Amino acid sequence: MVAPIKRSPHWHGDFDAIIDVRTPDEFADDHIPGAINLPVLSNEERITVGTLHKQNTFQGRRLGATLISRNIADFLEGFLSDKPPSWSPLVYCWRGGQRSGSLARVMAETGWVVSVLEGGYKTYRGHILDHLDSLARRIKPVLIQGPTGSAKTHILNAARQQGIQCLDLEGLAVHRGSLLGFEPDQDQPSQRMFDSLVYEQLAQFDLAKPVLIEAESSRIGACQIPKGLWQMMQQAPRITINASLQSRVEFLIRDYPHVIAEPERLDRLIDGMIKRHGHDVTHQWREFVAHEQWSDLVSALITEHYDPAYRQSASRRGGKTIGEITTDRLDNAAIASLAKNLAAIIAKI
Repeated sequence: MVAPIKRSPHWHGDFDAIIDVRTPDEFADDHIPGAINLPVLSNEERITVGTLHKQNTFQGRRLGATLISRNIADFLEGFLSDKPPSWSPLVYCWRGGQRSGSLARVMAETGWVVSVLEGGYKTYRGHILDHLDSLARRIKPVLIQGPTGSAKTHILNAARQQGIQCLDLEGLAVHRGSLLGFEPDQDQPSQRMFDSLVYEQLAQFDLAKPVLIEAESSRIGACQIPKGLWQMMQQAPRITINASLQSRVEFLIRDYPHVIAEPERLDRLIDGMIKRHGHDVTHQWREFVAHEQWSDLVSALITEHYDPAYRQSASRRGGKTIGEITTDRLDNAAIASLAKNLAAIIAKI
């Protein structure tokens, strides 16, 4: 007996896996978080089939069926080869049509109980657009702020270990939020993918409890913070980390080894600061790089570039400061201790 194909209006359900059958490029641009990509057509195959389909519908469909059949056979011999009869996935494509239906029919005839997302990715994306901002406006954000090098992200992650709900926007954006904030060998997600990741995190929170978020600019690298969340952050209560200059210098040197390892890229980034700081100042920074005087370079960048920018940004922020934590150390033990202090402040809200 052939197992039926179920039509599901939702992607959040009792599924053993979520399978996105779109091309790798479509998947990379955005997908349901946690989904597995089993493309029934590759990037190149989809273009070829689409081009032929415009010229001759029948020939295009026949080529598409041929390629899809071969790819599905590979999945049956590969990823699907060890799945038990009780395994029950959700499958989706762009609109919940031919591509997802092709894989779903073969899987159902094999014996698995397969569900297809009604409307496909477009249903999912529509839900995100309709509900992301409204969900963001229901959380109770508390911002952790402090100048560059205050180990805010590390403190945030340590606070999570203390049971605090935390939204790590820089982690989701794969960027540290500053001119030198790129992550080595990692690309930032698309804006759509960033929206999806933010939504997934927000949907998991207990809306009755505070959510700790690092104070950010509205844009983290190339990713824009969703409007509703950004509006909530603007008026959120704040906790300030006051770390000594020396502790910040030492922390940044430890935390940004990839920047030090790429002096050519660092030189290009300094180029972008010439307009703001002038040739004399940036020339001195280049001298520090050339002679590997990293402490001098980081100290100069902090005092001459980052701290003035932080003070200017902080002066425009709303929200009440509900606590301040001062430290002259930012090693791992100190960060764990700061997280406990942070948790104690949040517990009083």
